[in-house]
Amino acid sequence: MGTKNRWYENATFYAIDVEAFADGDGDGVGDFEGLTERLDYLEGLGVDCLWLLPFYPSPNRDNGYDVADYYGVDSVYGTFGDFVEFVREADRRGIRVIVDLVVNHTSDQHPWFRAARSDPESKYRDYYIWREDLPEDPDPHRGPVFPGEEDTVWSYDEKAEAFYYHRFYHFQPDLNVANPDVREEIRKIMGFWLELGVSGFRVDAATLMIDNKGGLESTKLDDPHGVLRDMRQFVERRGDDAILFAEADDAPEHLGDYFGTTTGRAPSDAETSDELGEGDEMNVLLNFLLDAYLVLALAEQEAEPIREVLDLLPPRPEGGQWANFLRNYDELNVGRLSKADQQTVFEAFAPDEEMRIYGRGIRRRLAPMLGDDDRVRLAYSLLFSLPGTPLVVYGDEIGMGDDLDLPGRSAVRTPMQWSSEKNGGFSTADPEDLVRPVVSGGEYGYESVNVADQRGDPDSLLQWFSRLNRLRGECPEIGHGDCEVFDTDDPAVFAHRMSSDHGRVVAIHNLGDDEAEATLELDHRPVRLFGEAAFERVEDGGESEAGDVSEADSESDAIETDKDSSEKCISSSNTDRGSGSEGVDGSGEWRFELERYGYCWVRIDESV
Repeated sequence: MGTKNRWYENATFYAIDVEAFADGDGDGVGDFEGLTERLDYLEGLGVDCLWLLPFYPSPNRDNGYDVADYYGVDSVYGTFGDFVEFVREADRRGIRVIVDLVVNHTSDQHPWFRAARSDPESKYRDYYIWREDLPEDPDPHRGPVFPGEEDTVWSYDEKAEAFYYHRFYHFQPDLNVANPDVREEIRKIMGFWLELGVSGFRVDAATLMIDNKGGLESTKLDDPHGVLRDMRQFVERRGDDAILFAEADDAPEHLGDYFGTTTGRAPSDAETSDELGEGDEMNVLLNFLLDAYLVLALAEQEAEPIREVLDLLPPRPEGGQWANFLRNYDELNVGRLSKADQQTVFEAFAPDEEMRIYGRGIRRRLAPMLGDDDRVRLAYSLLFSLPGTPLVVYGDEIGMGDDLDLPGRSAVRTPMQWSSEKNGGFSTADPEDLVRPVVSGGEYGYESVNVADQRGDPDSLLQWFSRLNRLRGECPEIGHGDCEVFDTDDPAVFAHRMSSDHGRVVAIHNLGDDEAEATLELDHRPVRLFGEAAFERVEDGGESEAGDVSEADSESDAIETDKDSSEKCISSSNTDRGSGSEGVDGSGEWRFELERYGYCWVRIDESV
């Protein structure tokens, strides 16, 4: 098994909430007409794949994740014709599209649930999970996903005269995936959208979808991961190079299971990718664990949490990939950290209670959270350099802010800021008719932060981001290479090397707000790719010689690269080679001088 074209290994994913991106018909709500008009912008930004949040018919009580019809486009976003035209135009520009697959639950307005609650003999009754009485001892590990907003996972339906199960909101009853008829419905839904040209699905709540829902015998799956394998097989048969991009937020020892393996060896038991063969479940996993530890490293201004999480992550099977991100549409979830580390993050980035949510997360955009443009650039440079493929949320490329006056997670889902014109160029509607208010006034208002102004400024965050994204596309070793972490004397500095048959890239990042140095043992001369940090060769006796070279004047000897078969990051001592002297190939010690929040990417040149 294997997706024929592993395009996703080196793609940049860009997440879009259609209703908040661009309004094409002036009614105050973003739509496919507006999104299609902005495809040239996305092409210029260099993104490879768009992930669309739900746009299906819905009561929209949970940002569209309460789906009432899996086979439609909500009229507020346009028509099927608008959607098909959008996909065609995206494809013409070389941009793929994946859509949300929300099949852990439905809306309580879905025809399946309405039939289930009306007739106990209906086949749809068994599409959901019911019981006559509340459990005497509720499972504490299966509580509400949104504590504080829901206090139970069992709600009573008077018409059905029974309790139904829901891990999310009470208006989102869970589907019983143990029912073969439900799994067949899932296949039909995927087949439908694949025929319309999508390149795959972001599988919502994959971990909860295959859980033993409610702890009941009727919901227990003999092979939970068999559901995911079946989905993968179907997508590969019908979609050729389509992918499954999963929200799987599980304990570190179980994460690898969602990639699957063709060797029969449990990913949790493997030490290297070679032991796993090809993945046969999810192609891409959202890397929630890395996100939490990366934010901790930024809060502490120390590299150790990054070293720790790279060691915690399981090896990937062939064809498996991480999607690395700093923010997504939900809360920034730090629940996998210790209580002490959670408090460190909260104190640094969410000091006010209104900035926090669910006791585990932060409801802020990245720019105001970090509070420093240099720090934002550092964070994204680091993210793009780490093993995996990057995911960016719309607006983060210009440093959009948040609106904490909005409830819950809506604070980070404000309309895209296109210009300093009315409504930030998002819509021509009256401001009171907008789907959500545009951030206005202050440091992050649309008057100061918008695409139009930054397009004309070569030093803007948008232009910098475009350069970073293009560079990432030129470094495929980051997507599928081996990762090696260097020892550094300064705890604020994180340095690592990504290696593959394509070449080797070294990235050095200073997480601290003071200047820092890092001396690395390199076996060939470094050639600058990105960042303004100065670097020089260290001669015998500690003297230095300027060594900031370009592709043109680089000299090196080709040598065989010592490749570790594991994709897990391993420690690399800087004293392995002993002497600090430089060989004719540029090997030896190289000193990198980093400004506050400084960074530098170099390619190890083996051309001579």
